[in-house]
Amino acid sequence: MDFNLLRNIISRYCTGEEIWVDSRTVYIGHKEPPPGAEAYIPQRYPDNRIVSSKYTFWNFIPKNLFEQFRRIANFYFLLIFLVQLIIDTPTSPVTSGLPLFFVITVTAIKQGYEDWLRHKADCSINECPVDVVQQGNVARTQSHKLRVGDIVIVREDETFPCDLIFLSSSRDDGTCYVTTTSLDGESSHKTYYAVPDTMAFKTEQEVDSLHATIECEQPQPDLYKFVGRINIYKDKEEPVSRTLGAENLLLRGATLKNTKHIYAVAVYTGMETKMALNYQSKSQKRSAVEKSMNAFLIVYLCILISKALINTVLKYAWQWLPDRDEPWYNHRTENERQRHVVIRAFTDFLAFMVLFNYIIPVSMYVTVEMQKFLGSYFITWDEEMFDEELGQGAQVNTSDLNEELGQVEYVFTDKTGTLTENNMEFIECCVDGNVYIPHAICNGQILSAASSIDMIDSSPGGYRREYEDLFFRALCLCHTVQVKEEETVDGIKRGIHQGRPTSFYISSSPDEVALVEGMKRLGYTYLRLKDNYMEILNKDDEIERFELLHVLNFDSVRRRMSVIVKSISGEYLLFCKGADSSIFPRVVSGKVEQVKAHVEQNAVEGLRTLCVAYRRLSESEYLEACHYLTEAKLALQDREHRLAQAYDVIERDLVLLGATAVEDRLQEKAADTIESLHKAGIKVWVLTGDKMETAAATCYASKLFRRSTQILELTKKRTKEQSLHDVLFELNRTVLRQRSMSGLSVDCLDFGLIIDGATLSAVLKPSQEVSGHGNYREIFLEICRNCSAVLCCRMAPLQKAQIVKLIKSSKEHPITLAIGDGANDVSMILEAHVGIGIMGKEGRQAARNSDYAIPKFKHLKKMLLVHGHYYYIRIAELVQYFFYKNVCFIFPQFLYQFFCGFSQQPLYDTAYLTLYNISFTSLPILLYSLVEQHVTIDALKRDPSLYRDIAKNSLLRWPVFLYWTCLGVFDAVIFFFGAYFLFDNTTFTSNGQMFGNWTFGTLIFTVLVFTVTLKLALDTRHWTWINHFVIWGSLLFYVIFSLLWGGIIWPFLNYQRMYYVFMQMLSSGPAWLSIILLITVSLLPDVIKKVLCRAICPTATERAQVQEKQLPSSMAELTPLSFCQPYKGRSTDSTLLHLGAAETLSLRSSSPLAQKLLTHLAEGGGSDLSSLSPYMLRLSGAGFAYYAPGPETPV
Repeated sequence: MDFNLLRNIISRYCTGEEIWVDSRTVYIGHKEPPPGAEAYIPQRYPDNRIVSSKYTFWNFIPKNLFEQFRRIANFYFLLIFLVQLIIDTPTSPVTSGLPLFFVITVTAIKQGYEDWLRHKADCSINECPVDVVQQGNVARTQSHKLRVGDIVIVREDETFPCDLIFLSSSRDDGTCYVTTTSLDGESSHKTYYAVPDTMAFKTEQEVDSLHATIECEQPQPDLYKFVGRINIYKDKEEPVSRTLGAENLLLRGATLKNTKHIYAVAVYTGMETKMALNYQSKSQKRSAVEKSMNAFLIVYLCILISKALINTVLKYAWQWLPDRDEPWYNHRTENERQRHVVIRAFTDFLAFMVLFNYIIPVSMYVTVEMQKFLGSYFITWDEEMFDEELGQGAQVNTSDLNEELGQVEYVFTDKTGTLTENNMEFIECCVDGNVYIPHAICNGQILSAASSIDMIDSSPGGYRREYEDLFFRALCLCHTVQVKEEETVDGIKRGIHQGRPTSFYISSSPDEVALVEGMKRLGYTYLRLKDNYMEILNKDDEIERFELLHVLNFDSVRRRMSVIVKSISGEYLLFCKGADSSIFPRVVSGKVEQVKAHVEQNAVEGLRTLCVAYRRLSESEYLEACHYLTEAKLALQDREHRLAQAYDVIERDLVLLGATAVEDRLQEKAADTIESLHKAGIKVWVLTGDKMETAAATCYASKLFRRSTQILELTKKRTKEQSLHDVLFELNRTVLRQRSMSGLSVDCLDFGLIIDGATLSAVLKPSQEVSGHGNYREIFLEICRNCSAVLCCRMAPLQKAQIVKLIKSSKEHPITLAIGDGANDVSMILEAHVGIGIMGKEGRQAARNSDYAIPKFKHLKKMLLVHGHYYYIRIAELVQYFFYKNVCFIFPQFLYQFFCGFSQQPLYDTAYLTLYNISFTSLPILLYSLVEQHVTIDALKRDPSLYRDIAKNSLLRWPVFLYWTCLGVFDAVIFFFGAYFLFDNTTFTSNGQMFGNWTFGTLIFTVLVFTVTLKLALDTRHWTWINHFVIWGSLLFYVIFSLLWGGIIWPFLNYQRMYYVFMQMLSSGPAWLSIILLITVSLLPDVIKKVLCRAICPTATERAQVQEKQLPSSMAELTPLSFCQPYKGRSTDSTLLHLGAAETLSLRSSSPLAQKLLTHLAEGGGSDLSSLSPYMLRLSGAGFAYYAPGPETPV
């Protein structure tokens, strides 16, 4: 009995575990299978229509309204508007309906326009012409009419219209070249392979004669995974089954290159293509400012309810006595008197809610959205963040998190391609314990590669020569590099050397190109892959041919790749290369200790290392390996797991050949950026999959670790010597002891932590709490809090996300930012509060999944310290100002009820209630939130510590919120009682006539508008012509509107209570005096408070503002003297020595050879290497010796 089958069935139906992948059957050319084969079951699949739009013509209005009223603020104002329509309220429904209508309309127009653009893009894609094979002829149709099973012809430089299985090609070897730039950003040419049994079909008739079915998995979004098989029927024979993988699947959106045409069959169409499945929206991220804003809104809603409740209670207390049953001018009807007191009280409560509802600023949401949307363009327009090499600037994928850039406390960064250039250069290799360098110097000349090898060992023994050849052959054969002839890319011809076309290498991995080019410099040249034969040119100028039998592809779990080849002599060879941690455990012979020592030495120098091994296979072993691989590849269920098992069985009992060292230089200004982030109070963590020694060297070079930094290790090596519990508690005691001593000493020791993936897994295990040793997570977090920098090495992509989540969910809830350039960084980019993608050489997956994308790591400095700082300052002022001006607006209305018998009499006219937030006070704050600069850009760059002033949401904390609210209440009291006492027993007009209640309200409203606008003018430090235009223009607009509103009899109004009110008020001298006096008294406390705070305890920002005033403006553009000094520290950058007039030699400055040469030149040896003619370099064993005139000096 098959117990595995039984276990699978039980797992599936009893435990609910889904361990199989449902499949679909595709009939090529819509042909039924022959009689006797499986039953023909026609299946319905979607057409090839792409729909990225959200709305249609018919559902736009209901769907958009539903989405907008899901927002609490919009729904609240809708309820207020409905209350005004249903019951008798003191204000017109227009006062709430018009602002709400304005907000809903503006948002609907914006979303409708964006969706219309999506509709246009969809139509252009869906109506593209496509050639299909029908009954042996070519027919042209539109893309959206394609169906699953159609045979499609795609020509060079055309885009694939859907996901296709590759059948045949115009190339004889059945391959085609494809670029997937629009999918993952990788511009390199990838090779795809036709089905072996159909690759010979060259005409439409031959392809149409194909009788076959395809069984494959149901659609899923992974771009790099595909499981299927093709069953080909030939006459009455049994069908031939061939495995299908990702190398046979041509994805929609990719482009055909360097191939005249191909034939392929559609398997996934329309919204089931992998491209469409990857367009699903990411989870919504909310900024800390938005959370604060919602909390403030809840507080103001409570204030609103309290005001309405207080007024309702006081109204009925006022009316308790019979002689105070309503004022004489506001008598109720008989029906109103007969209603139950509870109903009357509830109606009055709703009426007061309507009267005071303007304390909730409905227009704030629209203003905030406009500020974020328009403000995001400042990042894309920033010329300093434009990269000439890439020809691209920064990109904003979401504008909802702009202000979050000013609140970052932790930065999690990848190493390769983010801190480093991901531009690999082959440095050296170690073969069987002997070091080989491509270019060596002898008698002042650069020797050729072949000469270098001869010089290293002019008479190698047979055994050593065999290892040498095997190592170089392994690196020439074990890769996925493509050889390209002359090619034109964006108008630039590549592969042209001295007027003659030459070949060049391209690959999706820069490491592979560097290794193949390094072998070329050492005398072994990879020529091509032709008819499944790999050709190499050895150092004796002889062409060697190897049949490529199998490729065991690289994956991030195995961390290695292998090829199985067959030599001309019939010998089977397995060549394997990978990380040392994945190769050494599988090695059974070779000079392991010497190679391991060299690998560790290279890692300390910051070089990327790979180990190379091989194994000779007998024919029986090869056939057994073929059986494992074929069985795993043909499986439709759990194929990846079966392949991993097959690889594990095959890649065993290896013989170690040697190791390679490749240099990945640090990016320009990466160290300066990290140093600035440290000064800004931001903690930087490096999360990488590299070796600890390599990553540590990069951290020192990038100034993440300093020479004075005390390194704490929490690695697998250390936990083997001590238990994890002991190591954690020892490290915790160390940092806590230092923290307690730092209060007594001026010099505080700087800690840096190094942890590897294996130890992190042990730390994060939830079962540790049960063991009685306490919670390891909390101890680990406590150690990290006291470290200025943390390096996490040997990390899997999922572990990167776990680290980010761990810090996010800690008790401080810090704001996190993740930055990376590769697909392995996507998980942590999505997990962090803010995700930034680098437009690097590992594709654009990170940039596509991020919130922001930048060309280089150095641009992160300006992104956070300048743009983030400005965004936060601006939106924090916008939010607080909106609440402040609405308190100033509504609190006088609340006070007025005490003087009108709580009769719900409005203080302001309907037009003023409606236009206050929409017109009179909206533009100045919107412009302020877009262009305000409280300090200059140069000051923010020069002094990163200014970032600390706005850390931890400092401008939106509760004390600041209460200050703004109290300031609004104070100003409202001044407005109301100032006008009240000025009105009391005073004749304001020349004829002795007293002003009425509408003049009283208009006077208060005039003081209100001028005060809140001038308050913003006082807060503005960066004045431009547009500031002047908007601020003074808004005040002028208010005056002109009031003159027109009260100076003209409008025919559409039933009654006009404001007629001539404003003009009459301005005709009074006491009114002018009161306006000026009340504005001055209202603004004075805030001015005094700011002056005292600046004098007594100024912030760093305020000190910077004072310094800017004292220094001449031209000083801001001068470069600090320290930048002009020569750098005397250690650097990983190469040192260039001039050779004559035209040539340069690149040497690593960390190598002893470079240091000796530089010392010789510095002592007067001359700037030309011809002066080094007596010197000679000889490499032997694991090191090299440097000879000068006189006695030998070993290095």
